[in-house]
Amino acid sequence: MPLSTEESTRMLKRTVMIAIFAAVAVVLSIVESIIPVNLQIPGAKLGLANIMILTCLYFLRGRDALMLVILKTIITAFIFGTFSSMLFSLFGSLFSFIVMFLVMKLGRNQVSLIGVSIVGGVGHNFGQITAASIVFQSSNIYYYMPLLLITGLVTGILVGIAVKYLVPSLTKLSLFEEFQTNR
Repeated sequence: MPLSTEESTRMLKRTVMIAIFAAVAVVLSIVESIIPVNLQIPGAKLGLANIMILTCLYFLRGRDALMLVILKTIITAFIFGTFSSMLFSLFGSLFSFIVMFLVMKLGRNQVSLIGVSIVGGVGHNFGQITAASIVFQSSNIYYYMPLLLITGLVTGILVGIAVKYLVPSLTKLSLFEEFQTNR
């Protein structure tokens, strides 16, 4: 059954938005790798790409944001390097995505974007530490968990604030107007 012109236009807009979000997420990942974060905690990062993932979750469907997570992880893995880093990043990003998606669906009117971002930041670190414990077959890695929870909280607040100011700006653009009516 062929798609109507309106449906195909909407699908094209959705695809363009995912591509834009993926490109910006990759650029933010590159910027994040340049910024010196001198913490002696393995896996502690700013999580700038989560700005785009949370924004995508706000405007589009969950499966669109999941596609963004997978695209961003694969592209940044090719840029930065190793299979193990891709595995940790993918596991952390998927866990973060699942937690943010569930919080946005279940607590739609009760949780702010900053709250969703905090849960996502903490979830990302928990997912990465779990992947590391599986790969290295050691539970000693959980020793870093309290510090990673704190960094997830702090970066979650910062990312949430960025998204809080980004979303109203994007709603003014014609590309995003159509998807804003579904919120």
